[in-house]
Amino acid sequence: MTGTLVNAAAIAAGGCVGLLLKKGVKGSHQDSINKALGVAVLVLGLNGVISSMFTVNADGTLASSGELLLIISLVPGTLAGEALRIDDRLNGLSGLVERRLHLSGFAQSFVNGALIYCVGAMAIIGALNDGLRGDASVLYIKSLLDGISSVVLGATLGPGVIFAALPVLVYQGAISLLAGALEPFLAGELLGQICGVGYCLVLCIGINFLGMTKIKTANMLPALLVPVLWSFLQPLFRGAA
Repeated sequence: MTGTLVNAAAIAAGGCVGLLLKKGVKGSHQDSINKALGVAVLVLGLNGVISSMFTVNADGTLASSGELLLIISLVPGTLAGEALRIDDRLNGLSGLVERRLHLSGFAQSFVNGALIYCVGAMAIIGALNDGLRGDASVLYIKSLLDGISSVVLGATLGPGVIFAALPVLVYQGAISLLAGALEPFLAGELLGQICGVGYCLVLCIGINFLGMTKIKTANMLPALLVPVLWSFLQPLFRGAA
């Protein structure tokens, strides 16, 4: 759990620094910074999707896998999220906090920050290593990266970034505590599939930052569970065949 605690603290501290810097950012520069941040997040998501789906063979040729599973994950997962109205509920809860505490921009910064920090291989692998072997080195590196990004997010989006440390604490902490039971499942192909879907969500956040369209990324969260479900169902189909 040590690495997760450091990670959450780095996000909260970076967010606080970002809020202090936000006061010095002119309103005319805010849109430009948001667009620059959108490009960075878009590239981060695209890079994650490519690295999760494409491999280089020994002969130098490029191979891809998981395209069908990605579609199967995103479409039903998003439909489930729409039916459950996850995005509306999250924004409603965040909006309530925003009104009660008079924190402008809380909802957007909290939801986007939580998704960016929790999605990715470093969160899963780092938490597993921390829980199984007491090796928090991966999470320390993630803490440095998240701390820097939270300064930028805090300065552009607002105070919700600080509270985005809480989902990180719960998510990575749970993986560390349950590491012994989860390691056989969260390894190899399944990890790549989950991360591929997750980075698609990050890519969508980048699109939202750029203002190209409005994608309800929180409604896509159930898509992360589809690869897990498929990994359990696959042996049954093979046995039936």
